[in-house]
Amino acid sequence: MTVLSKIRWVASILLVFTIVLITNLIDKDNFRKLSDAVTTIYEDRIVASDLIFEMSRIMQAKEIAVVTGDTAFFQSKNDALNRETDVLIESYEETKLTKKEQFVFDQLTEELKTLRSQEQKFQGELTGDLQKSLDSINGHLYDLAKIQLQEGRRQVFISDQAKYTLDLFARGEIIFLIIVAILVQIIILYKPKKIVGD
Repeated sequence: MTVLSKIRWVASILLVFTIVLITNLIDKDNFRKLSDAVTTIYEDRIVASDLIFEMSRIMQAKEIAVVTGDTAFFQSKNDALNRETDVLIESYEETKLTKKEQFVFDQLTEELKTLRSQEQKFQGELTGDLQKSLDSINGHLYDLAKIQLQEGRRQVFISDQAKYTLDLFARGEIIFLIIVAILVQIIILYKPKKIVGD
């Protein structure tokens, strides 16, 4: 085997190694994207939706108490519901928030503070400010719920793209391996003709 043919063999092996390494790194990146998307859908979207539902349930109970003029509710149950809301808010803050979501969430927390100050003044009669705060909070919770849906859809799109890329590269790798196998067979079976002459 001549030096030139050895260089060709080494170059060929390095080329195959480089291609396999590059496809492996791309596959690894796509697996990470897929895993992150699935984790985000659960941790940051499904959990957040549940927290929004629980906050909505609490606001509904408060609304019923306000509409019925139930002052006993505000004396006995409201503090416990406010503490529960605080826990839900803290849990929500731990999820990964988008910029739009952070903006709406900040508005929600400000409106909750306003509601609490108005609840302390509640004497059994519905006031316009109290109803406005409850409506505003419900609107923010609705907006946050819609954001969860949009972000969940976006994460599904990201995971679908990663799956498509993984599938494309897997097919490409199979085709590449078939071509390499054919070339190896040709090299092994090929016998150059001896030149008859001189």
